[in-house]
Amino acid sequence: MGCCSSSILAETHPEKDHKKTHQQHPLNPSGSIVLDPATGIPSFCEFSFPDLKTATNNFSPDNIVSESGEKAPNLVYKGRLQNRRWIAVKKFTKMAWPDPKQFAEEAWGVGKLRHKKLANLIGYCCDGDERLLVAEYMPNDTLAKHLFHWENQTIEWAMRLRVALYIAEALDYCSSEGRPLYHDLNAYRVLFDEDGDPRLSCFGLMKNSRDGKSYSTNLAYTPPEYLRNGRVTPESVIYSFGTVLLDLLSGKHIPPSHAIDMIRGKNITLLMDSHLEGNFSTEEATVVVGLASQCLQYEPRERPSTKDLVTTLAPLQTKPDVPSYVMLGISKHEEAPATPQRPLSPMGEACSRMDLTAIHQILVMTHYKDDEGTNELSFQEWTQQMRDMLESRKRGDFAFRDKDFKTAIDCYSQFIDVGTMVSPTVFARRSLCFLLCDQPDAALRDAMQAQCVYPDWPTAFYMQSVALAKLDMHNDAADMLNEAAALEEKKQRGGKGS
Repeated sequence: MGCCSSSILAETHPEKDHKKTHQQHPLNPSGSIVLDPATGIPSFCEFSFPDLKTATNNFSPDNIVSESGEKAPNLVYKGRLQNRRWIAVKKFTKMAWPDPKQFAEEAWGVGKLRHKKLANLIGYCCDGDERLLVAEYMPNDTLAKHLFHWENQTIEWAMRLRVALYIAEALDYCSSEGRPLYHDLNAYRVLFDEDGDPRLSCFGLMKNSRDGKSYSTNLAYTPPEYLRNGRVTPESVIYSFGTVLLDLLSGKHIPPSHAIDMIRGKNITLLMDSHLEGNFSTEEATVVVGLASQCLQYEPRERPSTKDLVTTLAPLQTKPDVPSYVMLGISKHEEAPATPQRPLSPMGEACSRMDLTAIHQILVMTHYKDDEGTNELSFQEWTQQMRDMLESRKRGDFAFRDKDFKTAIDCYSQFIDVGTMVSPTVFARRSLCFLLCDQPDAALRDAMQAQCVYPDWPTAFYMQSVALAKLDMHNDAADMLNEAAALEEKKQRGGKGS
């Protein structure tokens, strides 16, 4: 798995050399994590097929999250990367995109988009005949589930207006960035994130195959011009948005022709979702019905633009301060790390409260006792180079002890770059130095490298938990803290120490 630095992103283009797109993924131990500072979204990268296979538990049927389950032509799986970030993986049918360059070019085009109203594309995979897309995972189901198959409560009116606006804003953003075409926009393409906010799936920004259909839904919901010429246009997307507005108004997936008949007959009340039990503004509903009617015009040129959609829907927002998860009636994911289920050691306590000073004191006192057995050196390896390398580590240790963390990073880097010896303690120490220099991405990389050298070392997991918390990935940080505590508990029953 690999990730691209911003400079690589600017220099590498799949059309020039597809093979050069193999970069280090942000969360691979051998790469650096590259997050957009404004959004916290990983930079767009190419993933390896084995990594995605592992993340999805060998593409287990239990991980399928797309509608129609295993019957769908292109399946979407829930997966989890080794750094514990959840992802959504869309797996295309064999030969859906025969040309890897064309698939990569399309994916990179979508991968450039970054918006808080999109479930953003963070990567892709071309491996033999395999074609996959990787996106941010949205844990709170689809609009279709909440509208058509709800269990506890229907979506309240103010939330329906929010959904309409957010999706309009997502479409307007895509259009402004030169990606105005969205394939098969429907209630299954609208997803809800961990805060309950609606997001537009990035998967609809690419067709299901190079030459395939852009609409998989019933022909009754398809734009009339698509039936005539088989092409998706920006105006076709507006028509599909109109069908989503009908879903939000009625709580049912009704054919546009039926809805138009009701609208013409002034039967707005008949069109409205009875589960709202009258709890909606007739004035607001009239505006939305009028907008839906405009979107569903037979002549494409008579439909509104994406900017018109936003302009019409923005003034209708009546509860801007109420969080989406409250209106949806779901529980919000915890922001703060959960209390670990196991008692913590002094190192665990320091990491749980992100006390870098205390972590520093513990690492100084522990010294290199945990490195025992991680290196077996022959007599021949005791060369001048080895002595120089150990001298670099020694200088790093002095700088680390004296809290000169930038010098420690330089010295430890010299030690690591030689590569003759591997030391989990050096990686842990450099990880802390990076944290103290406000470089949590590099700190996470080093903590994961320490785990690679010594897979059951609690300190490696503890350092990952602190780095993840610094990256605002609090749920993952809490999980990692619990794993570290479990390893310590195992160690106390006879394992190697932390």
